[in-house]
Amino acid sequence: MRYRNLGRSALKVSELCLGSMNFGPRTPEAEAFLMLNHAVNSGINFVDTADQYGGHLGVGTTETLLGRWLAEDPSRREQLVLASKVYEPMSDDVNNRGLSARHIVSACEASLMRLGVETIDLYQMHHIDRSAPVDEIWQAMDRLITQGKIIYVGSSNFPGWGIAQTNERRGFRQQLGLVSEQGLYNLFTRQAELEVIPACQAYGLGLMPWSPLAGGLLAGPSSTTGRRQQLEKARGLHTDQIEAFEAFCLGLDADPSTVAVSWLLHQAAVASVIIGPSSVVQLEQALTAPQLPLDAAMLARLDEIFPTMGPAPEAYAW
Repeated sequence: MRYRNLGRSALKVSELCLGSMNFGPRTPEAEAFLMLNHAVNSGINFVDTADQYGGHLGVGTTETLLGRWLAEDPSRREQLVLASKVYEPMSDDVNNRGLSARHIVSACEASLMRLGVETIDLYQMHHIDRSAPVDEIWQAMDRLITQGKIIYVGSSNFPGWGIAQTNERRGFRQQLGLVSEQGLYNLFTRQAELEVIPACQAYGLGLMPWSPLAGGLLAGPSSTTGRRQQLEKARGLHTDQIEAFEAFCLGLDADPSTVAVSWLLHQAAVASVIIGPSSVVQLEQALTAPQLPLDAAMLARLDEIFPTMGPAPEAYAW
């Protein structure tokens, strides 16, 4: 496993980040623990979660599961860069959501309790809150940093203008600001190349792509076993691209999911790719991606199959 700086920070994170959204609702606790152990033993030092994760089991379920795993061996905490998020509704209470200073502080306290830790290394805004003034957000984050409850701040699902606005306001105080952006990015979904990636490069944020396999479309034919009807329909809409991609992967003697993740690791600003396996088998497959090099000709061929948009405004203005 190789490691990269998280944006312009000095923090080193593994090229793969273990996403935990499936832990609990799709992956039973016992298997989740096996996956966490295997990931750490394989060199992954980066685990991402969110206060809202839990699906039908209820919000907070995944953080609580991670807390039980960490409690089994207190030394595990020191090995990990632990990331969580705030924004999504945690109850019917109108103030128990969003990015008000009140909610950021109370949500962080609740996440710390569920995780059983004193500090969250990377605290991310799960979505932009257009109603929350940036100064109010930084007021809350500054308080949590001063109290030692969080160390770094990141964004998630932010537009380019949101990254710029948030960091410009932070710059007035000559402080670090955002160090990462977690966003949707894969061979099928390349809109991030318009403005999000240029913003990350300009402000020194490490990009953490989620859904690297486009919901299973880039995982190969076997990916249809779990959500067969939905994926078969989606594959039917992109038959030519998927067949060309799978033929390309066959020529490399590589699994499509491995190629899809490897491609992301070759893209600008990417610090770590979030993988969301639901089983140990899927985790083992994902671990092969950093070992697959793609040369310029291979990357060019993938751009032919999945055309790049390029940066704005050139992508649409001329």
